[in-house]
Amino acid sequence: MSFPWSFSAIKTFDQCPKKYYHLKVAKDVVDTFGVAARYGNLVHQAAEDRIKGGTPIPEKYGFVTPYVEALNDLPGTKHAELRVGVKKTADGFEACSFDDRDCWYRGIADLVIIDGTTAHVIDYKTGKNSKYADMKQLDLLAGALFYHAPQLKVIKSALLFVVTKDFFPRKHYFERRDEYLAAFKDQLNDLEMCSRLNVWNAKTSGLCGWCPVKKCEHYKAPR
Repeated sequence: MSFPWSFSAIKTFDQCPKKYYHLKVAKDVVDTFGVAARYGNLVHQAAEDRIKGGTPIPEKYGFVTPYVEALNDLPGTKHAELRVGVKKTADGFEACSFDDRDCWYRGIADLVIIDGTTAHVIDYKTGKNSKYADMKQLDLLAGALFYHAPQLKVIKSALLFVVTKDFFPRKHYFERRDEYLAAFKDQLNDLEMCSRLNVWNAKTSGLCGWCPVKKCEHYKAPR
């Protein structure tokens, strides 16, 4: 594929190719996001500021303090909001910068802690429903990180739902790094086909009323 992709982008495509087209290809629609998403960004920023600069977490986000402090106490070098890129080569994959013109996959890890041959990768979630937690996000980040830090043998990853207090851990192993990067192989093949044919059919769902592509024939404003 000749353009970079991310976990959120491929999930958008999987949800609706037409939505993906307007947001990522034509770029004639901007997703303004909702209140929940903006709130999540503020919580993420507070956690990042604490890890990077030691800034105390504001009282209104105090519910995340125990988690962030526990992670901050773990041994190892800490990287908040770490951006990683991977590009395809004739021999497979290779680490690259997030903004590399040849970047294939782009990922942002909320927190990475590297301690020798082991690393922790944490992704904070501020949603109130962890039922549909997608562990493939962690697979992709682990696969990329193994290329950026080849001394790593094991990565202990987790989705941390700071509101519902749910914790979804997963272990990743160096030998399986290419398998992790292939987590969305089928969706990427479909995306490649849509791009080649320039055909982006809409996929209807209960989320159509909240879609930013309001000129779509399936859009219906929520009541």
